[in-house]
Amino acid sequence: MAVGWAQDGAVHEQIEASIEEELARMKAAQRAPVGASFSECAECGDEIPLARREAIPGVKLCITCQNTRDKRPFTRGGINRRGSKDSQLR
Repeated sequence: MAVGWAQDGAVHEQIEASIEEELARMKAAQRAPVGASFSECAECGDEIPLARREAIPGVKLCITCQNTRDKRPFTRGGINRRGSKDSQLR
């Protein structure tokens, strides 16, 4: 049953689109670095071991700095436009 301007299944489509966008964002965040590896850490300047550079092509951080970065809380900013009333009026 359609209500107002929305088509049947419109809410379900919005939920599916939000989930797909979040999954795509998470997959992009998990991609390995690309390009040439740094020989020195971009944050502390210590030498990155050769074994790490060969194991992870494009690595920019030493193990210590990477561990510190991984432990930082990740906050995602922005506005959820899909949940706003304006997006539902289309």
